[in-house]
Amino acid sequence: MKKLYLLIIALAAFLTVEAQWVNDPVNNTFIANTSADAGEIYLSTDPITGDTYMQWSQFASNGWVPKLQRLNFAGEPQWDVNGMEPSHQYAMPSYSQGFAMTATTDNAVVSCFATEAGHSIAVKINADGTYAWGEQGVMLFGGLGDSRCEVIAAADGGVWALGCDGLQLYVQYVNSDGALNNMITISDATGKSCMYGQLTLSNDNRVFVTYEKLGNGAGLYKEKEIYVAGYNPDGSEYSPHTLLMSGKTFQSTYRHYALSDGMGGGYAYIWHAGGTGSSFNVYVFHFDQFGANTLSNTDGTPVHKLDVDNFYISAYATVDPISHDIILVYEQTDAQNQINCKIFMNRITQFGDTVWGDGILVLDNGTVPCGGYRIDAFEYGEGFSVIYHKGISMSSYASTVAAHGFDMNGNEIWNTTMCSSTYNKTGDKNSTGFHGGQNIVAWVKSDSSGLYGQNIGWDGTMGQGFTPPTPPAQCPAPTNFQGEYTYTNDMFGTTLSWDAPETTPLHYNLYCDETKEVIEIEAEYTSCFVEMAQGDYILKLTAVYDGCESDYALTPNGENYILIEVTSVPEIGYEEIVNIIAIYNINGQLVNANNVNELNQGMYIVKGITTSGKTVTRKIVR
Repeated sequence: MKKLYLLIIALAAFLTVEAQWVNDPVNNTFIANTSADAGEIYLSTDPITGDTYMQWSQFASNGWVPKLQRLNFAGEPQWDVNGMEPSHQYAMPSYSQGFAMTATTDNAVVSCFATEAGHSIAVKINADGTYAWGEQGVMLFGGLGDSRCEVIAAADGGVWALGCDGLQLYVQYVNSDGALNNMITISDATGKSCMYGQLTLSNDNRVFVTYEKLGNGAGLYKEKEIYVAGYNPDGSEYSPHTLLMSGKTFQSTYRHYALSDGMGGGYAYIWHAGGTGSSFNVYVFHFDQFGANTLSNTDGTPVHKLDVDNFYISAYATVDPISHDIILVYEQTDAQNQINCKIFMNRITQFGDTVWGDGILVLDNGTVPCGGYRIDAFEYGEGFSVIYHKGISMSSYASTVAAHGFDMNGNEIWNTTMCSSTYNKTGDKNSTGFHGGQNIVAWVKSDSSGLYGQNIGWDGTMGQGFTPPTPPAQCPAPTNFQGEYTYTNDMFGTTLSWDAPETTPLHYNLYCDETKEVIEIEAEYTSCFVEMAQGDYILKLTAVYDGCESDYALTPNGENYILIEVTSVPEIGYEEIVNIIAIYNINGQLVNANNVNELNQGMYIVKGITTSGKTVTRKIVR
């Protein structure tokens, strides 16, 4: 028995690839053997252990299959040099229908794929290479699906999975032990195709599904709408199907993407021309934790000024964990020949405000191709990185890989060459994002095969030499946030109260979404009264400390805001405003005017000081 035990250990050592992250852009880290036709690389890091799973696709004896490798935090591959094949029990199609993969929160990975028989399968592999749900995995959607799956990890070790048959979408929660919850079917009563679904995780293991409805059109050009709906793990609906993008006619193969906003809601974005012959642009949409569209315009917010001479396409996005703004990187190419390559980035708020105007230029590569760009926020905020493949000539597929670091104002803070070797690279579909201070990308060396990768630290260094980021100081939020509309003969507005956090802050910040106003409240107070004009207001409260600001305070119901309806604005005790502080339009945007006589016709909100010195906010009509 002892000899057998030693033999098993020796075999395991033989199958393990000894490597680690290098700091050499000429010779990057080798991860696994692949075939020369390999591609569709997906990466996912377990935020608890720091293990990173990489999945790629290649042709094998049983068809087009997914392969997997596991790396520890140091970049050392842990599985067979040829990778593990979760689909080895199945006959697979001879072409790729697209595969999905995610690291789970119980130190494992789930791979989803569609077999040649059209069944959607999910296989879970533990970190030690054993199969958590058996080698055959579990069949999703009762045998339906017939196409690519999407999968996203939940907080309890389970996953959400989504499939499509070209007409309907199927959604299902898979528990950590492989038990299947009720299947959800998303369809259209009028017979429109529901396709291209995306999953974003919400609070309490709930999920949002953003999807497209395809209507009438000729050939590849179809009318598209984008909707969002929310579901509980048991299959019940908790957020109704809500329109994000109104109908636009464009090539149906252009699909949207979605990601979480870090507050329970999410963003969706898509690039389209809006019809034959129009100019391409990227459009952004947002929904809150209840699935409500936060943008008044269902056309979305464009990332760049509309330009008939140029296209703005192929966006990739991240979300800043502090402001919760979406930051997108995208390509500008000339509309006439599509041969120029410039990479821009822009930042947009959850209300559709564009922070950086017409974007910030990251790279101008002239007529030489570029691509494979990724953008990832630092895990503790304060900045982000942009990674891209830079072509070397118009006649070659060879490229290098570069990374730039930026602060949250869009200023460059470092510039690193990740791979200076100019060979053909098949790039990955995503990056891992920052975990423990490092971000990871990978590519297949197409001319000689082999999966290679590289880490990049939040400070721009590679290999083992980067400095791990310092976790932010503890910034506890206020609790028990409550409020109600208050009206007496001499005042009208909102009375708010909260419980102070254990650590005494410098002060509190009260945010009003409608007016974009921030009211600073001294730390000694745990209640306040705010005078308001008639209308509906969303109020949020944070605690501000030396060097950090807390998350929004939660209400007794677990919500991070209070909705107040001010139903009347009495004239009792009315005093004239003698000093105007600010003027807003009805959408809460600051108006560049100091006198009501300068305003155009319409409705406005005026904040000012009365004859008795009282600060008031009033709605006026010009």
